[in-house]
Amino acid sequence: MRPGSFLTPDISRAAWTVWRRNRDVFFKTYRVNFLPPMLEPVLYLIALGIGLGSFVGDIDGVPYIRYIAPALLAISAMNSAFFECTYGSFVRMYYMKTFDAMVSTPLTIDEVIAGELLWGATRSFIYVSIMLLILIIFGVVDVPASLLVIPFSFAAGLLFASIGMCFTALTPGIDELNYPSFLFITPMFLFSGTFFPLSVLPDPIRYLALALLPLAHVVTVTRSLTLTDITPFILVSLGWIVLATAVFFLLAIHLMKKRLVT
Repeated sequence: MRPGSFLTPDISRAAWTVWRRNRDVFFKTYRVNFLPPMLEPVLYLIALGIGLGSFVGDIDGVPYIRYIAPALLAISAMNSAFFECTYGSFVRMYYMKTFDAMVSTPLTIDEVIAGELLWGATRSFIYVSIMLLILIIFGVVDVPASLLVIPFSFAAGLLFASIGMCFTALTPGIDELNYPSFLFITPMFLFSGTFFPLSVLPDPIRYLALALLPLAHVVTVTRSLTLTDITPFILVSLGWIVLATAVFFLLAIHLMKKRLVT
């Protein structure tokens, strides 16, 4: 095992070997994997956009169905990367012993974890790309600005993959992964400006959401791009995402290395 510090993990191009392994497994079961990103936006748009939207009316000057469409992309980026690098990575690490097999090769632990994180981000990229195509067919997002969401989904996915891997490193058993799912993902799902504007919340909750909830910033960026409503605040959100991704990426590798070595 080659040495590496917290700020300079021991990562080379070999990390993509792990990524390719997960990609091959993903495409072997493509029928199951591609079904959720195709059905979810349709169900949400019909139930919330058309059903609930008929009672809500316009929000911030746009119909409700167009208001929630970018939030669906952000939620998909979050769920696909987070659950891939929590439940998926935990199964590979603990039950399948895939990590043990990998580190018995010239791969370092840092490269194995980095490959897992890159694959989590790629899964967001795939799911968001499919969902965006469906939203374009429904005519609820602007083209071509919304196409910028595709490369952005990889960055957003890397953020949520890194956060998820931190929980995987700290969780004693797979059942305990329910805690971050219910106590972290669910509040973000509800209080990140997804289904209603953050401006309607009391100021303390709104500021807490912007300070602590990554999804709030991802929703801001996807909404700005899909509605072609670029404001200066998008730069704040992008800066928050870049900084948080760097911190959690390094922390995820450090915590997983600590868990796998001890």
